[in-house]
Amino acid sequence: MNRTILLATAAAAAIAAGAAAPAQAETTPVRQTAQPQDQGVLVFTPDFFADARPNTALDMVNRVPGFSVNDGDGARGFEGAVGNILINGSRPASKNDTGSNVLGRTVAAQVERIELIRGGAPGIEMQGYSVVANVILKTTTSREHIATFNASLFEGGQDLFGGTYQFTQRKGDRTWGVTLGDGISSSDSNGAGPLRRVGPNGEVLRSEDFYNDGYGGGNSIRGNYSGPLMGGKIDLTARYGINDWHNINRQTAPQLLRESLSDEDTSSGELGVVYTRPLTQRLKLETRFIHEFEDFDNVATSLTREGGVDSPLQRFAADGNSSETILRGLLRFERSAALEFEGGGEVAYNMLEVQQAYSVGGASVPLPSASVKVEETRGELFGKATWRINPKWTVEGGLRLESSTISQSGDAEQEKSFFYAKPRLLTTWTPSATTQVRLRLERSVGQLDFGDFAASAELANESVFGGNVNLQPEQRWISELTFEKRFWGEGIVSLGLRHDEISDVIDLIPLDGGLTAVGNIGDGTLDQLVLNVTVPTDRLGLSGGKFGFRNTWNKTEVTDPTTGEQRPISGVRASQANITFQQDITSWKLQWGAVWIPLLGQRNYQPDQISGWRGTDYYELWAEYKPAPTLAIRAQVNIWNDFDSQRIVFGNRETRPIAYVENRFVDPRTFWQIRVRKTF
Repeated sequence: MNRTILLATAAAAAIAAGAAAPAQAETTPVRQTAQPQDQGVLVFTPDFFADARPNTALDMVNRVPGFSVNDGDGARGFEGAVGNILINGSRPASKNDTGSNVLGRTVAAQVERIELIRGGAPGIEMQGYSVVANVILKTTTSREHIATFNASLFEGGQDLFGGTYQFTQRKGDRTWGVTLGDGISSSDSNGAGPLRRVGPNGEVLRSEDFYNDGYGGGNSIRGNYSGPLMGGKIDLTARYGINDWHNINRQTAPQLLRESLSDEDTSSGELGVVYTRPLTQRLKLETRFIHEFEDFDNVATSLTREGGVDSPLQRFAADGNSSETILRGLLRFERSAALEFEGGGEVAYNMLEVQQAYSVGGASVPLPSASVKVEETRGELFGKATWRINPKWTVEGGLRLESSTISQSGDAEQEKSFFYAKPRLLTTWTPSATTQVRLRLERSVGQLDFGDFAASAELANESVFGGNVNLQPEQRWISELTFEKRFWGEGIVSLGLRHDEISDVIDLIPLDGGLTAVGNIGDGTLDQLVLNVTVPTDRLGLSGGKFGFRNTWNKTEVTDPTTGEQRPISGVRASQANITFQQDITSWKLQWGAVWIPLLGQRNYQPDQISGWRGTDYYELWAEYKPAPTLAIRAQVNIWNDFDSQRIVFGNRETRPIAYVENRFVDPRTFWQIRVRKTF
């Protein structure tokens, strides 16, 4: 099957995502319109965003009512791993050069309009999303510079500073640019507090002070080029960067120190090429090549010192490399303005090679799959048709056929082959430009994390995980119904219902020797309710304001591999409401806003313990001052009330008596973020 797909794909000349010809420009600027022939497409021109004084195209997209930027998960392959932003009808040349990255280095003056495509439209490749934003740029001659300075200032913690410089030259159909980045990253749950461990009868086993800090950063350079080539258009991007991450976990008491440290260094790069060309007036070809690579080196240690005496040092080290190479091609045939067909294929090679070692007091401790090389060859054929029955009804149907082989060598030898048929149907009813109903039926196949094939460790939680050579992808049959109503210009109410039937759920399983690993634990379900509300406050007497509420309620169910009882799936948050307010004060050239998350948290289930965390009253308060169209100064403060984590550890896996319960009551540090952005 792989060979058949490879030959078919190569013969078709390629492998790729779709590029749509831009729609005709609006002759009269409007704040919000639907294209007359397709009510599922809403058009936003620059004057719609004038009150927000945007500096970049990303500022504009972030203000589109009812749209949230999603850059994808970067998982293996191209289908389903990319984001919901298109630029001139096509996605960026590389998965990691995300849509938000491209828009962030595009000045707002270059935007002709933004099309919000709801439920699909001929000429647009949705990539599994129900809603995408298509940003149409002007064809002009210009030279743009964007300089950004960032700072994160922590109360009693690690302060971080970084910035970027972006240069773009546009001349007709040709564009080239370079981006230099000095990035920063941190955890918003860093902080200190008491740790209490109690036994099954309430006796205090530990009473210590806890401190946690995680931070990192990196330097990168990226180059981009876009221009005509041989009757078509080519887009090129290349990037190289180095990054680091550091974590400190410290527990102290009189005459006692428990300290876990981890450090990670990585270097990574990518190359992306997209070539699009019309073969006839109705037939278009797009080919895409992506290559990504990464080298990494991780070291984690754990030491306990009590009464001046050190316990044996625990050390876990890993170094290795990974890569992904994708070749994808797509042919799009426009039978008529109402009917379009797409077909193509994708071949990919993924690899992870890692060597790991775990020792206690200098003595090596064997781990399952400590040194492994995992390789995957995968091929996919796909076809899709989009039929706009009339201005109110659109139907999109497609089928993807995937065949893959995953092999493992090193400490364990294993090879498995998989074949999946993945149908998809999306039906959209748009009785008016302000009302829409979408129904999606789809089978999806999850993306395996190759790191789960190898051993790993969380020494701060006294956990060491083995690798699992028997992993296979998780599959889902998805049924989703969404109702959307727009009102008062920028107001929206969206309600979604979803049910997933899940096979080969990925969670944690027991291994021999008391170890745990990521594995498949059987069948499960997900029931989901999504509510998104935005209410403009102009008619309520507060000019320029918008109130928002967004929440996703999840209920999952699976059979625990250790107890045989029904429980939720690990890592899925049952609920996390976001309540927001923001306001444009144009006379002050100012915008401000606030976010309140009343409650958030999740639980993870292991054979030997149940762990989880819970946070309450998370606040963000921000303000952005734009004294000129080319200058923006933004300040933000983040405040937690409480952030508590808990571990319930069992004495054995058979009867599961409670050995102890450990709680860490963290008071996360307040931190401030400052950003200054200058375009010229």
